[in-house]
Amino acid sequence: MSGQAGRSGAFARIAAEGAAFLLLLLFLAVPAGAAGEQKALRPDELGRQPIEITADRLSADSARESVSFEGNVVANQADVTLHADRLFAEYSRPVRAIEKITAEGNVRVIQGAKEARAARAIFYNLEQRIVLTGGADLVQGENVLKGDTVTIYLRENRSVVTGGEGGRVRAVIHPQGLLETREKESR
Repeated sequence: MSGQAGRSGAFARIAAEGAAFLLLLLFLAVPAGAAGEQKALRPDELGRQPIEITADRLSADSARESVSFEGNVVANQADVTLHADRLFAEYSRPVRAIEKITAEGNVRVIQGAKEARAARAIFYNLEQRIVLTGGADLVQGENVLKGDTVTIYLRENRSVVTGGEGGRVRAVIHPQGLLETREKESR
């Protein structure tokens, strides 16, 4: 009985440490740039960085202060890149910045070696918050975290995952891979 309890305790400890580390690393670090190419930004500066968006088509509506992009959409801000079939951006006149971006269809959000995928994503620029819905997956190397909805708080270095089927979240964590990733990122 004690041997089984010891194994269960060790597994629970490894899973908890691995899950905590995975959650901290998956899209949560305040961007520092790829391989030092970009200077580190303070959390309050990130939402004010320029957003570059490219697509096959663009439709602007000045009265609604919005713009739609369709076909092979790619949006970049600092070291975060968003890919989607369609993107709808809303501009805030008082703040003079893009307030919200809604992406739909084959959504991928990439930051360094980390990637999130979902059917839909909403990026709240001023809050630096991303909400992925429709079967969201977070991937870092062999480590995978799946849920129905993933909310990523970029400034706060944290995320919240809620389950889909049966209200459950699924994580596949490779502790050795986490240690190797940690060593590479610290260099």
